Amino acid sequence: MKWLVLALWPVAAIADDCTAPQTQQAMNSCAAQAYDEADAELNVIYRRAVDAADSLPDGEEMLRDAQRAWIAFRDAACDLEALSTEGGSMQPLIFASCLERLTWARIDDLDYFLSPLE
Repeated sequence: MKWLVLALWPVAAIADDCTAPQTQQAMNSCAAQAYDEADAELNVIYRRAVDAADSLPDGEEMLRDAQRAWIAFRDAACDLEALSTEGGSMQPLIFASCLERLTWARIDDLDYFLSPLE
């Protein structure tokens, strides 16, 4: 399922205005862009979390294990969420929107983890 979203990812560069996309292709592209933005923010906060976790016994290893488990959960949850639209033109939108939503939730979780450490 992920291959379908990834195949449409380059289209994201074409969409200029995501305030009110009018076609399914534009909606899919905008959803991919929104996920890319969330993923970029996740990478920033994750690097901060790794630095902070390094000060705790086994913290960095535990954080990396948790992140790997979260990625597996995220991908499986979004595969399931997009299953009802499998093969349809909305599937990339549903999948990318799920990725974005769960990524922002993970950012909140990492921010919570960081709050007593920074």
